[in-house]
Amino acid sequence: MSDTAPCPLCADDGGLVLWRQAELRIVRVTAGAEAIDFPGFYRVIWNAHVAEWTDLPQAGQALLMRVVGGVERAVREHLQPTKVNLASLGNMVPHLHWHVVARYDWDSHFPAPLWATARRASPPDRLDAVLSRLPACDAAIAGGVF
Repeated sequence: MSDTAPCPLCADDGGLVLWRQAELRIVRVTAGAEAIDFPGFYRVIWNAHVAEWTDLPQAGQALLMRVVGGVERAVREHLQPTKVNLASLGNMVPHLHWHVVARYDWDSHFPAPLWATARRASPPDRLDAVLSRLPACDAAIAGGVF
């Protein structure tokens, strides 16, 4: 991202906002292939421009990790994935953010990472089952599970 380009996470929430406070927000990814292939894909986004976790004061670090942990607990309880992937990549935006992604042994890419080539199509009935559980997971996150 150039210094003159608008910041996409300042201009847009980055997904369906489930919870927000002054320092950060939690969104569920609702657009693009990520939302279709991985319906339990959440992001915890620090609202200010902060590049690295160690740039935060210790209280901010603790808050961020407590919230990431709360989102993971909600995902595990409500979506019952085979595995939860946690990642902080953020090479393209100046907002520290964590990806919290429900993964299933039947998903299109498993056990490879999300950015790998798909290995198979995800079974529609299993995707539908996850989609049916998203409202309960979203509600738990919106209720502040941290």
